[in-house]
Amino acid sequence: MTDAARSAPDLGNGTFLNPVLPGDRPDPAVLRVGELYYLTHSSFDASPGLAIWRSPDLVNWTFVTCALAEPLSTVFAPDFVEHDGRFYLYIPFIPSAWSEAITEPQIWVIHADSPEGPWSEPVFTGVTGAIDPGHVVGEDGERYLFVNGIRRCRLSPDGLHAVTALEQVYDGWRYPDDWITEAYALEGPKLFRRGDWFYLVSAVGGTGGPATGHMVIVARARSVHGPWQNAPGNPIARTWSADEAWWSRGHATILDAPDGSWWMVSHGYANGYRTLGRQALLEPIVWTEDGWPVASAADLGAPLRKPAGASSPIAVPAPSDDFSNTAWGERWTFDNPGIDERSRTRFHDGLTVRGAGTSPADSSPLTTWAMDDAYEIEVVLEVCDAALGGLLLYFNDRMFFGMGWDGSAMQSYAGGIRTHWREPAEPGASIELRLRNNRHVVTGWHRRPGEAWVRHGVRYETSGVHSATLNDLKSLRPALFAAGDGDVVFRRFQYRPLDGEVQR
Repeated sequence: MTDAARSAPDLGNGTFLNPVLPGDRPDPAVLRVGELYYLTHSSFDASPGLAIWRSPDLVNWTFVTCALAEPLSTVFAPDFVEHDGRFYLYIPFIPSAWSEAITEPQIWVIHADSPEGPWSEPVFTGVTGAIDPGHVVGEDGERYLFVNGIRRCRLSPDGLHAVTALEQVYDGWRYPDDWITEAYALEGPKLFRRGDWFYLVSAVGGTGGPATGHMVIVARARSVHGPWQNAPGNPIARTWSADEAWWSRGHATILDAPDGSWWMVSHGYANGYRTLGRQALLEPIVWTEDGWPVASAADLGAPLRKPAGASSPIAVPAPSDDFSNTAWGERWTFDNPGIDERSRTRFHDGLTVRGAGTSPADSSPLTTWAMDDAYEIEVVLEVCDAALGGLLLYFNDRMFFGMGWDGSAMQSYAGGIRTHWREPAEPGASIELRLRNNRHVVTGWHRRPGEAWVRHGVRYETSGVHSATLNDLKSLRPALFAAGDGDVVFRRFQYRPLDGEVQR
């Protein structure tokens, strides 16, 4: 298996094709700084968390850093803010099974002199029982934080602490009761100012249910204190039919470009591929004569005119890795991390990971992103002492598929458990493993280094492994795991997108 180039969203002819940031990039928050844009998104149970990406044109993105080295708990939708030359990330932490630090939803904040860091340690704002922060400076010069609901508090001048309690300020826009959605779920407030108006962009309809559920609504007011008037064209974006290219469109940021054009970044599931998670989508915004934003693209699955900005097409690279450097956040994160999880690893002649737990479910696997409908992953691994190592497609600690090797026997995993299947394999410390996900049908192989591949005796069907069935807002990701009492050495991880039909 050799690496293959991934297609760039920039088609090189003045147009682009969604997604602009492939893979699981849910709840994108976007900030323009001069002629550059920065984006981060929910990182959930990943450590490090809050990957930051940079772009000259909202289409071509490159990885910058991870802002959150050690998450306190599960990270929901952040807000990316600049105020008086300083940068802030407002972060919702919610309770998780792997962390005792957070016992109720809370809003924290980190800050930096540059979007590229270094970022401060998290500071508790004092806001509890809330998620989805959205920051704005009012006409009075004060700083405010809006949260799901939609509620609001005033912040201290340094933006680090709430100085008033949350109060209800907006009740949303109600869609017809016969629309097929998951739940009303008024959330994701993002605010900006244009002319004399403050605009409040929110999401309703639920993000993980029916394809037609999630949507983007807009309200505006002359004052940050309201009253808020709903847009006559609400919702300004929605998946109207499951026949569309992108499902569950929502959680949007609307912002302007240096040339005066306006754009909206949101997330959505590719039709039929919820397993890849919610990917970052871009579309143009036009304004009505009376000052309302309209998402004007008829089809987000078709090529669209690219925003202005000098750049060459850039594809988010396949996460292949020779393990010559760490690449934390860009390629690898720990799922369900313990404290200082990276202390389990060292880089020398590959990646050595000390075992933890007894199986993929409790070993905090290393995961990366899947970005294609069909792809293959492959790794060489060597087990030491009483270790167990393996290659997976991993959703969460309750759902994964793949193979594990302890030097003498192959373990097979499907549906989040070790199966009864006994795959014959010749004993030895080193083995090569391969998984092919061919549009939800997963096939495995193994071999001794340099020998012929042997196909795994069982295939898996994974089309149902997504948030709507598992009630967890994640994606099915390539993963490496090390469990047991010993070390696992990983070498030559490869990810290869597969174009066209794959020979079976």
